[in-house]
Amino acid sequence: MTQTIDPVALAQSLIAAPSVTPATGAVFDVLEAALSPLGFAVERFIDGIEPDGPVENLLAVRKGGGPRHFGFAGHLDVVPPGVGWTSDAFAPEIRGELLYGRGAVDMKGAIAAFVAAVAAIPADAGTISLIITGDEEGAAVFGTRALMEHMDARGIRPDMILVGEPTSVQRLGDMVKIGRRGSVNIWIDVPGTQGHVAYPHLADNPIPKIVAILSAIDAVTLDEGTDWFQPSNIEFTDMEVGNGATNVIPASARARLSIRFNDQHRGADLIERVEAIAHAVEPRAKILGRISGEAFLTPPGDLSELVAEAIHAETDLRPELSTTGGTSDARFLHALCPVVEFGLTNATMHKLDEAVAVADLHKLTAIYRGILMRALLD
Repeated sequence: MTQTIDPVALAQSLIAAPSVTPATGAVFDVLEAALSPLGFAVERFIDGIEPDGPVENLLAVRKGGGPRHFGFAGHLDVVPPGVGWTSDAFAPEIRGELLYGRGAVDMKGAIAAFVAAVAAIPADAGTISLIITGDEEGAAVFGTRALMEHMDARGIRPDMILVGEPTSVQRLGDMVKIGRRGSVNIWIDVPGTQGHVAYPHLADNPIPKIVAILSAIDAVTLDEGTDWFQPSNIEFTDMEVGNGATNVIPASARARLSIRFNDQHRGADLIERVEAIAHAVEPRAKILGRISGEAFLTPPGDLSELVAEAIHAETDLRPELSTTGGTSDARFLHALCPVVEFGLTNATMHKLDEAVAVADLHKLTAIYRGILMRALLD
């Protein structure tokens, strides 16, 4: 027996539970209260310590009679609202045709739409799971990766996963993500010897060295892109000496860079390449690299096609398959099974007065319902 859930009302309830990353508590209570009556077995656990935790995670599974297992992944944490909202960011408000509130687009609206879609799917269809974290907008250390370990320990492995990130650009349904570039941040610390500028022979200035290192890195072309990925890019994001005196040669100089890379590269290899460039200039330079995620691609196939068919049935659009944009938790989940991302339009995510069209919440619910029907019942 199917049920009816209003995605707008559920989205409002989720928005009304503040959940700045890393999130725990009330917002998960709201989601659990919506899922339990639908026959889901809900498990919640908290992982991690400060500063990147504690983080709450939720795994909900409804076992069905069919052979397939469809997973939906998402996050209930949001970025801080910032100052300057027209109304309270955590007091959801419908003005005209839009629902306003932090998380309306990214991505409490999509979670609400998926739950509403599931309510209309017969319980004897295939297995459905929700993989929901409170740590996607933050460090992502104790979130989806902890959920995957939790699932592995219980032998839970979906056949396919849809991540409900806001992938649409101009209109709901115009873009589906089938991959993402990888991301690595690298810190460079070049030592020197402090001294008086009038006696440079008694000092060792690190600034020319770090400038030479950054110049050599800037001259690197990693690749020209691929059929599915844009070229990898290196961007300098900080350079700092911290020298408040005009007559002192500083003792050290530091820089930071970020690389977004396609599937021709691995994060560890890029860190080693930067390290080699730095050590060619200054062997004592210290390099620290942190990989946020590796590049991945789910080649066009059964999953992207059934998602595209469900979108076309409700919108008459044929979505573009893309790998553009930042990272998401799909960078971890792709290790389990084929993964694609599809959700609301992303024009207002992370902005002041974040808002979603009420009509789009209902339409997204219909699309998600169509995806589930095709994945589990066809």
